[in-house]
Amino acid sequence: MTKVTLKLSNMSCPSCMTKIQKALSQINGVEKISVLFNAGKVKAEIDESQTEPNALAKVVTGLGYPVEKIIVK
Repeated sequence: MTKVTLKLSNMSCPSCMTKIQKALSQINGVEKISVLFNAGKVKAEIDESQTEPNALAKVVTGLGYPVEKIIVK
């Protein structure tokens, strides 16, 4: 499993967390998702044989939340 952290620029309400979590959970290869509202971060564990960090960033950006930084560990 690869750990991915997406640093977001703006989340305006707690319902943003649910929206992001629901969208990312539908991607094959995404195992765990944690959306940290106050920190403006999304943490996920992914199987890189099924998806890649940039795919997560594209989904989040498509929802209207610009991704400032992608950290992969």
